[in-house]
Amino acid sequence: MRIYENYGTDYIAMTLELMDKADVASMLRPDLRVTVKPNLVVARFADGGATTHPEIVEGIIIYLQKNGVRNVTIAEGASVGVSTARAFDECGYSALSKKYGVALVDTKRDKTVTISGGRADGLKICVSAFDTDFLINVPVLKGHCQTRLTCCIKNLKGLIPDSEKRRYHSAGLTKEIAKLGTAIKPQLHVIDSICGDLDFEEGGSPVDSNRIILGFDPVLLDSYCASLIGYHPDDIGYLRLAKEYGVGEYFSDSTRIVRLNAGEKPRTKRFHSAGAQRYVPMIDDDGACSACYAALVYALRQTGGYPSKKADAKIKIGQGFKGRQAEGLGSGDCASGYERHVKGCPPSALDIVEFLKENA
Repeated sequence: MRIYENYGTDYIAMTLELMDKADVASMLRPDLRVTVKPNLVVARFADGGATTHPEIVEGIIIYLQKNGVRNVTIAEGASVGVSTARAFDECGYSALSKKYGVALVDTKRDKTVTISGGRADGLKICVSAFDTDFLINVPVLKGHCQTRLTCCIKNLKGLIPDSEKRRYHSAGLTKEIAKLGTAIKPQLHVIDSICGDLDFEEGGSPVDSNRIILGFDPVLLDSYCASLIGYHPDDIGYLRLAKEYGVGEYFSDSTRIVRLNAGEKPRTKRFHSAGAQRYVPMIDDDGACSACYAALVYALRQTGGYPSKKADAKIKIGQGFKGRQAEGLGSGDCASGYERHVKGCPPSALDIVEFLKENA
């Protein structure tokens, strides 16, 4: 199994490169009805860390139209109490619809079908989830106040009516989300890992990673993405159940990560959100790329921070530390000359969490 990653700040170009590399064109026909499902949980632009960057969806539309696909729909239902129409406007999707002639569907207004049989028996799902030939899921990789992670599988909640969303919360999200994953099976997942929020699905504390991820198995992708923000896959209850239910397989050492532009990762911004700002005094940053810096911030979030307040005990990170040999802690291959360091370019937040626990 393969997972494709791309780094940069030109999100349209990055998306096109990923789809080319994964040969998505071989899965397409001009007569296909394609539905694109972003994450528009709130009516706030993507730089807050909650919603899908419209440039990624624009890249998908360009790729589809370049390959002869004309019947394209963007379908989404915002969170309970939030107007999807307003989210389409505020998040840039109404403009996309006009520019490329694609339809917008508010799934809050959809008819529903009730699943009969199997793990998903009794679930009510919007017809837009099934009235298509090719479903492209475009979630945001971010934290969640209840489930810890929201990514591919949980993003499918936008394809159920508000009455079901309420029921999921009263019944317990874990099992219902896993069951949903057995019923809705997108052909493609393109993950927005540009600046997902640290721990809240509605944004406010974005952490820049400047990364887009593409793949086909939602459990594989979600388990990999869990490690990127500091969790074991089994820490995510619905993910553990989804694997048990046969939705997909966990990320493992046999998974091949195909990285595009790996040597051209953009540098992290000097300005950090309030959520990330609390960890800045624990980090000695000298030219760190955003993906590596984000992994360290997520790890510090998981461990409650690094306890030492000594200036020389800060965790070293960034290209400015290449070739230096010294005592102390380093994160990433650029700081491999430090006495204790965690490998990776970038390392996952989970690897850093385990490293920090060993070196507390």
